Amino acid sequence: MTDRTKKSDAEWRKELTEDQFTVCRLKATEDPFSGRYCEHFEPGTYLCVCCGNALFSSETKFESGCGWPSFYAPLEGVLTEQFDVSLGMRRTEVLCANCDSHLGHVFEDGPPPTGLRYCINSVALDFNPEQS
Repeated sequence: MTDRTKKSDAEWRKELTEDQFTVCRLKATEDPFSGRYCEHFEPGTYLCVCCGNALFSSETKFESGCGWPSFYAPLEGVLTEQFDVSLGMRRTEVLCANCDSHLGHVFEDGPPPTGLRYCINSVALDFNPEQS
């Protein structure tokens, strides 16, 4: 990871779509089953749409049935977490460690080997296919 990405809201608004800005910078959630990566299982790496930071390997993606892309583990050192009590719920929010983009939440109902489910908004992701 390079130097942390810091930009103003005005700069982010110029670079992101309205949906990307709303989810990534304002911490909204896209509608379930609406994202382009929900049913996407090609080999490659999922990146932060805001800064390009590599976040998840396709090898850790699984079908959770929750309506959002789900992973059982991120790449090492690429996420930060913070406690989230919005919407009357107690959750753990996950953010890109490079640009503080809101990605989604992590839950303790995932498969082995971690038992975790990183529930991530598709709009917060980009995808780099594996080169053969």
